[in-house]
Amino acid sequence: MQIKNLAARFALAFSCALGLTTPAVARSWQCAPYAREVSGIQIRGNADTWWAQAAGRYERGRTPKAGSVMAFEATRRMRVGHVAMVSRVVGEREVLLTHANWSRRGGIERDVRAVDVSAAGDWSAVKVWYGPQGGLGTSSHPTLGFIYSGEAPKTADLPVVRMANRGGTIGVQAFVDDRF
Repeated sequence: MQIKNLAARFALAFSCALGLTTPAVARSWQCAPYAREVSGIQIRGNADTWWAQAAGRYERGRTPKAGSVMAFEATRRMRVGHVAMVSRVVGEREVLLTHANWSRRGGIERDVRAVDVSAAGDWSAVKVWYGPQGGLGTSSHPTLGFIYSGEAPKTADLPVVRMANRGGTIGVQAFVDDRF
């Protein structure tokens, strides 16, 4: 009986010590909680619901502004849409986006290029930098417009843990599940 108690105590002590010495594994971000965190726009739920939820709560429009959130339409390839914060307006048809879960599942990308490719120049379709290709992606994505936060972007306040990748590094942070 003493051997079983001793073995159980050893196993417990070993697992506690292992838990203290093993580095914590960073979990991944989804686009919606990350966009909420960096933009200050307090909308919850999947990205495809943000545009409708913003009506009456936040200003919306077709002109990009730093700190606003670009709302992508849901498509067959992006079933729950996508949201990304505009970190900087570069020109009339070019912005830099800060977003999560685009080039790499759960990864964070800061200041990546997005270009308006809509025929009318109204930001209704964009191409976005895609890490595995090292440039703008080959697909254009329909957007609904921009949700304005009225606040400056908060990306500088967020720490980023770097994670090795074949094409460089992509930041990863803890995942927050807010779908419910």
